[in-house]
Amino acid sequence: MKKTWTGWGPTADQPQQHYLVEPRHLGGGGDLRFVAEYLRASGWKDISRTGGPIVFDSPDRSVRVGFDPTAMPGGWTVSGQAVGHQAAWNATFTTAVPIEIVAGFTDTLTKPRSAHAPNVWAPLEENGWETSRVEEKRQDPEEKIVHFVAVAPDRNAWLQYHQDGPGQGHWWAGARTEHGRAWDAVFTSTTPMHLVQAFSAALSDPTPLLRPRGHVPATKWIRTTSVSVRPSELGTWQQARITAARAATWARNSWNTTRQRTPSSPYTTAGTKARR
Repeated sequence: MKKTWTGWGPTADQPQQHYLVEPRHLGGGGDLRFVAEYLRASGWKDISRTGGPIVFDSPDRSVRVGFDPTAMPGGWTVSGQAVGHQAAWNATFTTAVPIEIVAGFTDTLTKPRSAHAPNVWAPLEENGWETSRVEEKRQDPEEKIVHFVAVAPDRNAWLQYHQDGPGQGHWWAGARTEHGRAWDAVFTSTTPMHLVQAFSAALSDPTPLLRPRGHVPATKWIRTTSVSVRPSELGTWQQARITAARAATWARNSWNTTRQRTPSSPYTTAGTKARR
């Protein structure tokens, strides 16, 4: 079955064969530019070296995003510094984590935090994932290990929160094929919950992923649909994503500048004049 698709790719505008792959957790790594170009458009500083790892720093230098395929186990590392009440945190994604799922996490780093309390499990349950709580008792009756687990409808991907004790825990996600483990993602327990929720939403999103010919994972556990894609369509779609990131960054910077220019009140506290 042939369809048309909007996405991004090379410059020659001849239709090329691509595939829609589902479930998305088995879609393979994808194009690194999907994350890198969005961070750049969002005002993050690209400190990558030619031929070396990809590295971006947030505008306030509190978060670093890097991709290094030569490291062990290789892939993405996102590190946040301790700021105020937020403890230092770390997240890692191996190379085969679909780039669209990684972007669910990294895109959220560039946006203001929602006022709503995050719920990691809500997107998973909404998309048909099965959630459960498992407790493992130890010899000491006061000690126990707690697992909160969500499993994909096809049973081949999961998200788990593992807690050994107070303050001792981590988030772990993964996927598998008939060949074994496909990928892993790990988050420290201090990782901001709204970021883990963004990851869970991207992980469980039922939308299939687009992959060019030759980049479809070799597994029988996926479903593919052949699509005809023009590179101009691909470029238009990617440009729309970049334009949206730039517009959001401009609006945020403009708002911050306006706030800084707003004259302060001539009173420091109620009923007390400021000294001049």
